[in-house]
Amino acid sequence: MTGNGCSAAVQRANSNEGKIDPMREVFQQELTEVQDRLVEIAELVLDSIRDATTAFNTADIALADKVIASDPTIDELAVELDELAIEILYRQNPVARDLRIVVSALRMSASLERMGDLARHIAQLARRRYPDHVVPESLRDTFTQMAAHDIHAATLLEQLLRTQDVELAAKLIQSDDAVDALHKTVFETVLGDGWQGEAEKTVDVTLASRFLERFGDHAASIAKKVQYLSSGDWAAAEPA
Repeated sequence: MTGNGCSAAVQRANSNEGKIDPMREVFQQELTEVQDRLVEIAELVLDSIRDATTAFNTADIALADKVIASDPTIDELAVELDELAIEILYRQNPVARDLRIVVSALRMSASLERMGDLARHIAQLARRRYPDHVVPESLRDTFTQMAAHDIHAATLLEQLLRTQDVELAAKLIQSDDAVDALHKTVFETVLGDGWQGEAEKTVDVTLASRFLERFGDHAASIAKKVQYLSSGDWAAAEPA
């Protein structure tokens, strides 16, 4: 290349310096919309698990009905988010970290939708046994603790998706251990010699404990995906 040609190339580079690629700008706006939609669904999931566990622990049929009625909204929002993510994949053809963000959003959406379903299942148990409580007096404290941990996890999850703060992700993953431990005590109780519950009560208690435990698992799973997006290393996202 001649000297004049080299100078022209430099001038063109300088003139383009600081310019924003319009397609890249659109893509960043779409990623922001994906994040906003995840936060919106997480907020609804938080409301649902709070209301569902309150209905469960207090035999409040009005709250149970509210949770059951709101679940289709969560499902619809999750479908719309999935459609947006698929459209981004088709139009933008992202690679590397951008691709991981969009694919992870699809997986997070699925987990949030499932968390909404689990809250609905808990509310349905409360409604089915109304005016009675689902669990006997001897286990109510355990289930109250499980509910508190799940509400805390859902609160952390909403904050995590809003801020992408990896420290919140670590706290959320650690909090899941407490729910797992309580879930184990429920199983030990219903399998123990002192358990007097009839078959129907045993099934209800076992299912309710499983629903609460799985809710925490999904929250922790989303937190691990956020860690993965931060590090780019799935192994590094796993708890020690």
